[in-house]
Amino acid sequence: MPPTDARPASNTAWPPQSLAGLELFRGLEPAALAEVMAAALVRAVPRHTPLFHQGDPAQHCHALLSGGVRVSQTNAAGAQVALRFIGAGEMFGTVPLFTDRLYPADAETVADSVEIRWTEATLRQLITRHPAIALNLVTVIGRRLMEVQDRLREVTTGRVEQRLARALLRLAARGTASAAGTALAFPLTRKDLAELSGTTLHTASRTLAAWEKRGWLSSGRPNGRARITLHDQAALAAMAEDGRE
Repeated sequence: MPPTDARPASNTAWPPQSLAGLELFRGLEPAALAEVMAAALVRAVPRHTPLFHQGDPAQHCHALLSGGVRVSQTNAAGAQVALRFIGAGEMFGTVPLFTDRLYPADAETVADSVEIRWTEATLRQLITRHPAIALNLVTVIGRRLMEVQDRLREVTTGRVEQRLARALLRLAARGTASAAGTALAFPLTRKDLAELSGTTLHTASRTLAAWEKRGWLSSGRPNGRARITLHDQAALAAMAEDGRE
């Protein structure tokens, strides 16, 4: 079911070229992008709106035109763990359409967002008409698998400091750079970072506080939302690589 507090948004407000950066539609000609956009459902979704829940039937292929989404999973004990954050231009919730047809996690907006989605039937029709989409889908699935393998290797072999540094650098790749540093694109809590890094809140808080004292990063709550800005990515990259300070 679509989110109850989402507002329909006009497709015309987003030209077909808006889709050119989406990994699923890269390389498509302008006419094909126009067809893809015409078949889409576009929604303006307020912050803290669930888009789907773990275990729900997978019915759509999703992407973000703006905003951010937190993807989290609940284990058998009822504890929720953040798995990844989705930013503008990224696809999500697509792989289940081609596997067990169930969403494996919850997805909730962490900022006012514009979501674009296609029904499964529409996506399959588009793939038939434009085989490049199928090739892109293979790339998307392959990249997701590599990310899972990297995260598993980090958790099993990397030190906590390395895992935290890598999580911050991954998020910084989608951040906003300025003379003051790179502001992460998403409002993140230290609990979020602990979950992304496979460590405890206490350890994550202690490590981030130490890095903040060294000037590697800073944190604050502008507009009541936790924000992190990286000031020394070289130091974090050295930490992520081999634990050097």
